[in-house]
Amino acid sequence: MEATHRSPHTRGRPAHHRRRLLIAPAVLAALALLAAACNSGGDSDSTGSSDEKSTPADQPGATEEYVYPGATWTEVTPEEADVDPAVLQEMAELAKAAGSTCLVVTRDGELVGEWYWDDTDASTPRELFSATKSITAALVGIAHDRGELDITEPASDYITEWQGTDSEDVTIENLLSNDSGRYWDFTTDYIEMTNADDMTQFAIDLDQQFPPGTEWEYNNAAIQTLDEVLEQATGMNPGEYAQQYLFGPTGMDAEFGYDEVGNAVMYFNVSSNCESLARFGYLWLRDGEWDGEQVVSSEYVEASVTPTPTNSQYGYLIWLNRPGHWVGAGRSDNTKDEGDGIPTEGVPEDIFRVSGLGGQVSVGYPSSGIVFSRMGPTSPTPVPGVPDPVTELQRLAAELPVGN
Repeated sequence: MEATHRSPHTRGRPAHHRRRLLIAPAVLAALALLAAACNSGGDSDSTGSSDEKSTPADQPGATEEYVYPGATWTEVTPEEADVDPAVLQEMAELAKAAGSTCLVVTRDGELVGEWYWDDTDASTPRELFSATKSITAALVGIAHDRGELDITEPASDYITEWQGTDSEDVTIENLLSNDSGRYWDFTTDYIEMTNADDMTQFAIDLDQQFPPGTEWEYNNAAIQTLDEVLEQATGMNPGEYAQQYLFGPTGMDAEFGYDEVGNAVMYFNVSSNCESLARFGYLWLRDGEWDGEQVVSSEYVEASVTPTPTNSQYGYLIWLNRPGHWVGAGRSDNTKDEGDGIPTEGVPEDIFRVSGLGGQVSVGYPSSGIVFSRMGPTSPTPVPGVPDPVTELQRLAAELPVGN
């Protein structure tokens, strides 16, 4: 497929339509200190071959009926939802103690509990940080299903600078799986790119470090190049594409952030709220269907929560907790944790986690129909006796169903 490359000056939205990227020095410091912490409450990715994870564009219609929120969620009592009210209250108390601004708990598409603190309410937006990555994965899946791109094809079909280089064979799926082999070190990825006026061009211009599909790295810059892929493939700015094909159909109140030249920031900076983040988790829990509309194909959703051989705790820009060999995000000293077994003990193996810095999370439990979302400051308040409050919230959510 032939693609034309537009100069940085013509990419993205007109300046007067942008929501400017907001990043304070304190946030940069938090990124440096907490990058490795993304593994348990934040972000991590698993990579795999295109043969194992590629998905067809055709998707049959949904065959089962489920409850979906309209403009607002239907509220039910814990007893009506077969949820243990004592565990629910324990979750709320822990979330409050951890400095959360909101906690939303749903089951089977109905609202079981909702709490807000620090003068916030259901409409209060907050930076999602790297939870943005999972939204980016959804947009790529929608474009794949619509036949605008195929995730098994080379990204260089859309990023012409990579043609004839060592990056020519990097696939879109490699970018989704964080095994693209594109250059990474902490300073380049978290400091230099974050401060670049044109993040997309900065990311495109980095070198190829490893052959694609051989090394897993939590690579913000590689993910940012999906801005160019999506815009060239769809003819739309990804932020506008999201409003039309994802946020609108699901009722999410969310908005992309943009860099100085109008590129949508694909790896962080979407602004949203707890209820909308729960909607995204519920969309994934229901295999991409939303009230009779197949927003994302079930095949793509299934592939996105399937770990690949290089990392059992990551799919397509979404965190998992599957047994196997797991790899964590790189630290400021360019080291990273890895091991074998369950990445996070005490948390169910079947969960998927949309996750960002500081515990911005939406966690889905396919076996029980539970989805909860939590948001708060960039660093959760330590709770005595609880090593990681966000991980403990995940454990408690598994205990919510009565009879478990």
